[in-house]
Amino acid sequence: MEPNIYLIGPRACGKTTVGKQLADKLRLEFFDSDEELVRKAGCEIAQYVEQHGWDGFRDLEAEVLRELSLRQNAVISCGGGIVVREENRALLSDNFTVYIKADVQTLANRLQADPNHDQRPSLTGKSIVDEISEVLEAREGFYSGCAKLVADGAGSIEDVCREILVSYQSFSKGEK
Repeated sequence: MEPNIYLIGPRACGKTTVGKQLADKLRLEFFDSDEELVRKAGCEIAQYVEQHGWDGFRDLEAEVLRELSLRQNAVISCGGGIVVREENRALLSDNFTVYIKADVQTLANRLQADPNHDQRPSLTGKSIVDEISEVLEAREGFYSGCAKLVADGAGSIEDVCREILVSYQSFSKGEK
């Protein structure tokens, strides 16, 4: 049995793309916590937040993470804000968690190119660059604090996967 891999970081850092490739390479199952949340909620995230507020969303997000953590042999891509809850950071800190880090401009470019960009409500109501800067500033310590590895999300998907695989192999052999 292989330990799960948890991928964290802001929106558009590459968690889902990298996660799917890692799962393929390692022959593990792949789960996206946002997709699982939408399935469980029965509606899109923006609609859920509108109906239940951010606290209600974060409650459901924590529940989904707990459920996914019971899976075995999985790569789990986590929603960008999952680290704001202490209970989630504790769970992530106890496992093989990778922070995929990317700079503000890279994230902004990816978000602006994403056709699903409007599926997630703005956290601050500010411009995309200002919002990313503010969110990263608030969450950077959380992301770094619960990660076993900080991977360079600005690199190619192959490079990010290779970096994670090397660290994961050491981790899974008990060389934590």
